[in-house]
Amino acid sequence: MAAKDTKDTTAKYTVPGLEVADGHRVAEILQMRLHALNDLALTLKHAHWNVVGPNFIAVHEMLDPQVDVVRGFVDETAERVATMGLSPKGTPGAITSERTWEDYSLGRADTLTHISALDKVYDGVIADHRNAIEEAGKLDPMAEDLLVGQTRELELFQWFLRSFLSNASGELKHKN
Repeated sequence: MAAKDTKDTTAKYTVPGLEVADGHRVAEILQMRLHALNDLALTLKHAHWNVVGPNFIAVHEMLDPQVDVVRGFVDETAERVATMGLSPKGTPGAITSERTWEDYSLGRADTLTHISALDKVYDGVIADHRNAIEEAGKLDPMAEDLLVGQTRELELFQWFLRSFLSNASGELKHKN
């Protein structure tokens, strides 16, 4: 077991062109997105392992590329936090103690049940990313750009999920 780290993890710098306080505020915004993205990657992998029933293989195989892209988002977000002068936190304890959302509650379940639940997870992640875009964009266009690109991909993934849940009229039919 690792020793508890009690050192101050805040650098006395940020990126050129930003005040230290502004850079650190951007890093704090990104830290919450880092928690959400780490949580999303784990949740997608959990669903990948636990999905059963009709369309199993389609959903199982659809989720892995999403996991890979979200893991890439985790890395780029953590590196931006570090660039801004804060120490990114990626531990399970940090995620669970600082997050503002409930844990994914499904275990083994059929494809439509998981897809319905994941659609709601994406609703929260995307809405929070959009709020972070607005706040970070006032301070740092690079962080804003990072979040805009991630949001575009997250919305595309959500569309993939919603293709299983929508009818020809475009209505979403969640299973819950």
